[in-house]
Amino acid sequence: MALSGRHIVVAGAGIGGLAAALALRARGAEVTVLERAGEIAEVGAGLQISPNGAAVLSALGLGPSMARVAMRNRAVVLRDWRRPGEVLRLDLEQHAPGQDFFLVHRADLIGLLATAARGAGVHLRLLQKIDRVEPGPQPVVYLCNGAQAARADLVVGADGLHSRARVALNGEDRPFFTGQVAWRAIVPNDLGLPAEASIYMGPGRHLVCYPLREGTMMNIVAVQERRDWADEGWHHRDDPANLRAAFAGFQGVPAELLKRVEDTALWGLFRHPVAPRWQGGRVALLGDAAHPTLPFLAQGANLALEDAWVLADCLERESDPVTALAMYQARRRDRAVRVIQAANGNAWKYHFRLSPFRELGHLALRLAGSLAPAQAVRQFDWVYRHDVTRAAV
Repeated sequence: MALSGRHIVVAGAGIGGLAAALALRARGAEVTVLERAGEIAEVGAGLQISPNGAAVLSALGLGPSMARVAMRNRAVVLRDWRRPGEVLRLDLEQHAPGQDFFLVHRADLIGLLATAARGAGVHLRLLQKIDRVEPGPQPVVYLCNGAQAARADLVVGADGLHSRARVALNGEDRPFFTGQVAWRAIVPNDLGLPAEASIYMGPGRHLVCYPLREGTMMNIVAVQERRDWADEGWHHRDDPANLRAAFAGFQGVPAELLKRVEDTALWGLFRHPVAPRWQGGRVALLGDAAHPTLPFLAQGANLALEDAWVLADCLERESDPVTALAMYQARRRDRAVRVIQAANGNAWKYHFRLSPFRELGHLALRLAGSLAPAQAVRQFDWVYRHDVTRAAV
């Protein structure tokens, strides 16, 4: 196999890191994953996996397992915050036939990847908090306890927003607060809501919800524009009463779901620049370490899966690691930038504050859905139909 004899260290056991470990191991590498947590687990969050991400999971041999733990998303539906009915329905079953759109609990996807990685012979080391990464002909990872964790042929930085590998290649960056915060919560789906993602649009805020785990749970993500900011990160607890107060005017399903929230996390949404350097000194970045993404196109996990596959593919195609890593950045950076720009531009479409503009915007969406429903879905083909497992260099 192309990578036989190479020792590769992956920093971070998230979706991108575990997918990279699997893809690299399948090509013969000896792979060690370093994870700061005491267990490989994620709690309390849902994910939308679109066909571009599902293609990677399938190529990794996880297609059948994914179909068992996830729900197929039938539609994305835009709705008004106070009025019943639909503003726009993107019917995925009718206008994107044969494509895999999944709704999945993050913990279930992490579990699939971790089980597959262990089964393939990937070494998973927990409680490994990384202090710094030292690029070079044999890059080194140092731990916060002062120990030298690993010397490797290649280090993959899949260690998220606060990546030490990113700092090693690019120095510290200065993210800025977007003026938006987001809450996450999961509640019982005792309303019997169908397998579709609904976006309720209101002035200066919107709420997304969709079912998980055979329809027994509802995932909620609620975004509000405001001047004061919350810390970055997913795990800051907040009082559910604050969430209900922020969305007090929302009627119908959102109001019923918010009544059921007993536990919620709040975080500030920050814009980070896409890393100028994704690779160097036999260190490579992927996922949020390379290109942190706002959640307005549901592509963070999908881009990380794409990165993982392309990185392994480049290392397989090109025997010289330096050339392979340069190829990886060349294949990935422009696409990531384009997707991130699309996500950045999405939020304002949901947040019209002044009534005349909101009414006109919703009318335009209704007309688009009525006159060209297929085109309303296919406008995103450049995102969803991009299959890195089949793409030529």
